[in-house]
Amino acid sequence: MPELPDVTVYVEALRPRVVGRVVSRVSVRSPFLVRTFEPAIDEVPGRVVTGVERLGKRIVLSLGPREGAAEQQGIFLAIHLMIAGRLLWKAPGVKPTGRIDLAAIEFAEGTEGAGAAAAVDRPPPGTLILTEASTKKRAAVHVLGSRAALAELAPVGLDVFACSGPDFADRLRSENRTLKRALTSPRLFDGIGNAYSDEMLWEARLSPIKLTSAMTGEEIERLHAAARATLSHWTDVLRREFGLDAGVGGVGGAGRFPGSREITAFHPGFAVHGKFGKPCPRCGHVVARIVRAENEVNYCPTCQTGGKVFADRLLSRLLKDDWPSTVEEWEAA
Repeated sequence: MPELPDVTVYVEALRPRVVGRVVSRVSVRSPFLVRTFEPAIDEVPGRVVTGVERLGKRIVLSLGPREGAAEQQGIFLAIHLMIAGRLLWKAPGVKPTGRIDLAAIEFAEGTEGAGAAAAVDRPPPGTLILTEASTKKRAAVHVLGSRAALAELAPVGLDVFACSGPDFADRLRSENRTLKRALTSPRLFDGIGNAYSDEMLWEARLSPIKLTSAMTGEEIERLHAAARATLSHWTDVLRREFGLDAGVGGVGGAGRFPGSREITAFHPGFAVHGKFGKPCPRCGHVVARIVRAENEVNYCPTCQTGGKVFADRLLSRLLKDDWPSTVEEWEAA
């Protein structure tokens, strides 16, 4: 599932391509994709994109009034890619025709966007294709009529970059959870999911099943530092990969839009996530895993659990209340 670094890169690649431009056409192929009815998806075409932002793991397009309709209220288009959803940037006029194509949003140069186009050296208008390579249609689009409705859509947890050490500690201890579940709860922390939480816990040398109530002050400090370092490192790695270095903070060049399979939860540079059976890059011990329904947690027994390798069957009983069995439950508050 795309997490904070991945969604940040999507947002920064989209901004120079769509801000100031008009949505000329929206084609939706999947009946499961759009989860709202008012405003209708038909309200989107003709509106100017005024901004692109990240809301947790969602990508949000702010849409102003239609050109010439200043009295019209702006709306928001929120996209959640879930596990298998991805975005592709295609030429103008491309329609969603592939088996995994769910929708297409085409952008055109409007009169209100002409100044922005001249001010920034950016690609020509194009089409944003939303794909989902899964039989389980989990990706979701919400059309919302106000920022208040957008805020109610989903909880946004604590920003690990903006918060202080004591704030991080208070939030971590606010519920007695395993560290894995606490980090991935969208209500507790912002933008962290399965992949990067594995990397954070490895970096901090902490067990994924350690309870937050058992954490020492020093361990919490290590985890806070590891969370910041992990998200910062991988955001920078992806920015460099797609030529977005100059675009940090949304200012600068357009870079290259991520291609098919380039946003992945199994980056070859990861230390433990997706590396079951491979050697830990720090100690050389074989990476172990915990499988719980649809989720897999990877860890190093030497670095993180004092040499213990946990049995899935035992953990399934112990963690049934703390580790949900479906992706939807993991993403819920």
